[in-house]
Amino acid sequence: MINKVLIANRGEIACRIIESVQAAGYDAVAIHSDADADALFTALADELVSLGGSTAAESYLDMDKVIQAAIASGSDAIHPGYGFLSENAQFADRCFQAGITFIGPSAEAIEIMGNKAAAKKLMLSTDVPCIPGYQDAAQDNETLIQAAAVIGYPVMVKAAAGGGGRGIRLVESADKFVEALQSARAEASSAFGSDELILEKAVVDARHIEIQIIADSQGNVVHLFERDCSAQRRHQKVIEEAPSPFMTDKLREAMGEAAVNAAKAVGYVGAGTVEFLVDQDRNFYFLEMNTRLQVEHPVTEMITGVDLVDWQLQIAAGGRLPVEQQDVEMQGHSIEVRIYAEDPTNGFMPQTGELRLFEPDDGEGVRIDHGVYSGAVVSPYYDAMLAKVIAWGQTREEARRRLVRALKKTQVLGLTTNKTFLVQLLSEPNFIKGDATTSFIDDALLSRLNTGITTLDYALASTVIQDNNNPLAGWSNAEPMLRSETYRTGIDGSCQQTFCRQTDTGFEVSVNDESIELMNVAFYQNQLTYTFNGVTRSACFAVWDDQVSIDIGDKVINLTRTTYHPVLSEDDTANGYINASTEGLVIDVLVNVGDTVKKGDALVLVEAMKMEHRHIADADGVVKNISVAKGQQVKNRQLLIELTFDEHNIDLSQPASAETTS
Repeated sequence: MINKVLIANRGEIACRIIESVQAAGYDAVAIHSDADADALFTALADELVSLGGSTAAESYLDMDKVIQAAIASGSDAIHPGYGFLSENAQFADRCFQAGITFIGPSAEAIEIMGNKAAAKKLMLSTDVPCIPGYQDAAQDNETLIQAAAVIGYPVMVKAAAGGGGRGIRLVESADKFVEALQSARAEASSAFGSDELILEKAVVDARHIEIQIIADSQGNVVHLFERDCSAQRRHQKVIEEAPSPFMTDKLREAMGEAAVNAAKAVGYVGAGTVEFLVDQDRNFYFLEMNTRLQVEHPVTEMITGVDLVDWQLQIAAGGRLPVEQQDVEMQGHSIEVRIYAEDPTNGFMPQTGELRLFEPDDGEGVRIDHGVYSGAVVSPYYDAMLAKVIAWGQTREEARRRLVRALKKTQVLGLTTNKTFLVQLLSEPNFIKGDATTSFIDDALLSRLNTGITTLDYALASTVIQDNNNPLAGWSNAEPMLRSETYRTGIDGSCQQTFCRQTDTGFEVSVNDESIELMNVAFYQNQLTYTFNGVTRSACFAVWDDQVSIDIGDKVINLTRTTYHPVLSEDDTANGYINASTEGLVIDVLVNVGDTVKKGDALVLVEAMKMEHRHIADADGVVKNISVAKGQQVKNRQLLIELTFDEHNIDLSQPASAETTS
């Protein structure tokens, strides 16, 4: 019997699981770290247990604390969600030993399928098609070099453990192979605690297609069709959809059968996903099996009408699958994207801080899974995902249009996000045609999508600054004054000066040699309406400190107001104040007071969201002051280092402040 379920996760997936747990009649218990004490999922749960700490290691990854929380709350089952302990065989076994139902497969199944080498050997013995490669025990460089030569380049070097795109390197030629081995080993060891690698023949321009399976403890297994996850960046999924536009009935039947056989081979129980690569000739090859709920599971739910979490609960309680394979039906099309607090124009650097505004869309056929709210704080301790936006339609094109509109209507201000980037991706001709492969999001595409700030954008920012919800802002008892503002963009760090004058009908703004007139300007709370070139539009905005953020639907504008900033150079590109680019932990201070530095020298390393941020000198100079120490937690834009220098020696060609590496 299950009576109470502890959700061993956080964020949007905790909210989503709590909803199904409560709908099934169970009490939901949430665990949380100190950093998540005010998170949305804690307000939705029936009971809470604080784990303390802020990092994942101190909270959600601490098996002792999680098991004890279940015992203390009287929970007889644990749902792990995805990530954290969801694919940890030791944790599944610990639950079993404590008499707690683990809502997922057995520890043995997790152990086998969690290692790519072991899983591939099992699949080969079960006649599931696999990519030619090497997955044996010998891991010395010479053995792997010889194996790569036999496989033939290009070759994929992959961490045997873990997932999420970590520890993977594409090697085009033999002269780059050893370097790739060293890099992949280091990342795999850091991320998963194992430096074991496998090699696979690289499948160029492939489709990444996965099959959702679910199995009960009586040996029944069904698949719920496929999801196409081909649109990826650095081996991490960006757009997911169901069904795949590349699929045929014959291929679907063959891949579904292979996925079911894979699950049966390992004695699988619960929901899982079997992932494949499919080449242009529609030959498919086993990649791996994820022994948990997937981030993209909502698209499957949208086309089948199934609540996968509810089925997981039924199976964990000993029930049989409610359907047989012939009963599973598919209707329409669904597409999902993930909104992240990250800056696509700056190497997808994660963003931390307060969400000034979050208003999800509720349009027809739209589902938004999220765990945030206006005023929520995005910390540096966990993944930067804010929400998943999913749209369903009778056709793929209807689903795509609804998703684009849902993104435009979902307002997220206060932090830079990838919302604009997602709208642009979904509007790309290759995606619209259904031709996106794993090579779709390349450097050329990213460069083309990183568009700049327009004159109209600056005009809107200056208009918002003039009003800023203050009836006396810009007021004068004389003729309307010409007010100057200066902004720095987050795209290239360059500055732009604007001149704004309030008129009888609105605002007139000059940028460079171009003049923009905005008519019928009106403000209501965080909403702005205006008429430009005879067309009336609306936007939402947030202004705080020296930040201006405006959402005009298909684009979000983020500017730093530098009108009153101290400057040492004519164009305000270097002032010697090195501020934190994100909230995070100082892992090293590389200079001392009095040191002479060159522009581009690394000064401070800050770790946030599993990424290292190198804060670098913005000009040649001398370290005047150090405001932080190793091991200190810093806020976004907190002063780290102060430099002093002769402004006549400043190199203004490229502004520099921070770089990010995984």
